[in-house]
Amino acid sequence: QVQLVESGGGLVQAGGSLRLSCAVSGITINRHRMGWFRQAPGKEREFVAGVEWSGTFKYYGDFVKGRFTISRDNAENLVTLQMRSLKPEDTAIYYCAAAIDDGDIKSVSTYNYWGQGTQVTVSS
Repeated sequence: QVQLVESGGGLVQAGGSLRLSCAVSGITINRHRMGWFRQAPGKEREFVAGVEWSGTFKYYGDFVKGRFTISRDNAENLVTLQMRSLKPEDTAIYYCAAAIDDGDIKSVSTYNYWGQGTQVTVSS
């Protein structure tokens, strides 16, 4: 059974930081591309960050603008998202996802497995 479990969300003031973690079991992530997405109320799920299997190539949503960093530890089957300079508009549920297939790393449809999400709330 494949499980992706996100943690690290919470309430933070604007300008603050959070570190999200995604612990994966049931698959070995060294064969998967990993991504983070987010979904705010009433909005579609959007791409936040993605990383290729080796960790060399990383991709970010346009809105990130250098504030977030995605990392992966294949030995630990763990993916993290370090978020800095958070803004109220970053408030959303953040989801971790794994993709075994080729395709657009920024596309929701590319991903095979999803976590349940962790809430991030940024107050002004």
